[in-house]
Amino acid sequence: MSKTSRTSITMPTSAKKGAIIEIRAIAQHDMESGFRYTESGKLIPREIIQVFTCSYNNVEIFKADFFSGIGANPLVIFTTIATETGTLEFKWVGDDGYEAINQARITVS
Repeated sequence: MSKTSRTSITMPTSAKKGAIIEIRAIAQHDMESGFRYTESGKLIPREIIQVFTCSYNNVEIFKADFFSGIGANPLVIFTTIATETGTLEFKWVGDDGYEAINQARITVS
């Protein structure tokens, strides 16, 4: 079963070549550690985002591995250098078929 969520990317739409740009990526995901129990004593299955990646014109530029201690709606903030006009693709992959993908364009002059 494939699960999806809402994602949001905040970054400049244009930059000078060589400029450092800040990128903020968030996925709305409740995250469940797999260590909690229901009131009736049943273990709640783990459901977390495991990996976040960002590719710039199909070249991976950032990767983060998440573990059960990560909070809900994880926000990732990182920087990269504006090298050329193109597309950044953001991908979140997690338990139980979870996958979310978002893209943003940047124009570099």
